[in-house]
Order: sequence, then C-alpha cells, then structure tokens
Amino acid sequence: MKIAMGNDHSAVEMKKEIKAYIEGKGYQVIDFGTDRTESCDYPIYGEKVGRAVVSGEADLGILICGTGVGISLAANKVKGVRACVCSEPFSAKLSRQHNNTNILAFGARVVGVELAKMIVDEWLKAEFEGGRHQRRVDMLMAIEER
Repeated sequence: MKIAMGNDHSAVEMKKEIKAYIEGKGYQVIDFGTDRTESCDYPIYGEKVGRAVVSGEADLGILICGTGVGISLAANKVKGVRACVCSEPFSAKLSRQHNNTNILAFGARVVGVELAKMIVDEWLKAEFEGGRHQRRVDMLMAIEER
C-alpha cells in the first residue's frame, strides 16, 4: 500500500519519525512534504497529497502541520478527498469505519510522536463498514457535485 505524506515547516521532525514508523510496517511512502524548517505554505502540501490520493498515485494520505487543521482544509478542497484531523486514536478509527476517510491529518504542535503513532495505527487498520455509512458518504460526495 502506498501512502502519500505531506507536511509544512512545523512538522518536519514528526514527519520523519512517522514516515520511518510506517515504512517499518511495510508501507511505501511517497513524501510530498518539506524537509526545511523555514516558514512555508501548508496548502501546497495538502493539495499535493489530496491529488495523489484522488488520482490513485497513493492509496491513502497522511498530513501534518502545526494543528492539522490548515493542511486538512487544503486537502479537502480537492474533489474526492475526505480528510479528517484526529488528535486521538478513537476518532481516527471511526473516521475510517464510518466516513471512509482517505486522508488523516494531525498537528505536530498538538500531539506527541507516540500518540501520533497510535493514531496512525488505528486509522490504518480500520476498514470502512459500508452499510448505513455508505449512504452518508454518498451524501458527502454529492455536496461536491452541487
């Protein structure tokens, strides 16, 4: 499975740790983020990861900025993206099970690296449950068409 990763200047170190962590689990990582700590614009990286996921270049995406909010907002502007910000594992798990999220975001200034690993683990191992949730995901996707 290929995972696209993106980050801004505030999340360089966390990206490196999470990237190594998920590569150690056998995932292939496509790194769209910056490795520089000078201020940069998070929308660039959110869009790159969003486009990679929607095009099929990557199966899923992980985004990290200071809070996870800005970079996820950028990704969600790409048609077909369902990105969520999670600061704990339970929401990450349910975002996949109920909302079929395809991009996970979190904040390097909000969660520590060990908690981030737990969030990533729960998100990656969760599977979309379909059923009544599919109707709701379809409704979300229909909003993009209006």
